[in-house]
Amino acid sequence: QVQLVESGGGLVQAGGSLRLSCAASNSGHTFSSYVMGWFRQAPGKEREFVAAISWRGGATYYGDLVKGRFTISRDNAKNTVYLQMNSLKPEDTAVYYCAAQPATSNKYDYWGQGTQVTVSS
Repeated sequence: QVQLVESGGGLVQAGGSLRLSCAASNSGHTFSSYVMGWFRQAPGKEREFVAAISWRGGATYYGDLVKGRFTISRDNAKNTVYLQMNSLKPEDTAVYYCAAQPATSNKYDYWGQGTQVTVSS
């Protein structure tokens, strides 16, 4: 069972930056084969896609609301994926979740517990 643990959330002023990390454990040597994604959910709203990165990092995908401001990256040697968030806005306030999609699956099978990001105006 893969375990994902997010960190790096916190309180930041609008226009500021944060970097989230997601460390995978119990993945053995398979982390590098996972597609990794970030999602977020604000109170009273549906969970939404933020970003995803292919298993080697050669392809990245972003939600329209974060494109140009957020950057996803990964370090397979450290079993970690990152989300660099710049030019943060109050509407970015949400719980951010990391997720992993194994190569044998067509969905995200593993989820972290989430980390809170709060952007003040």
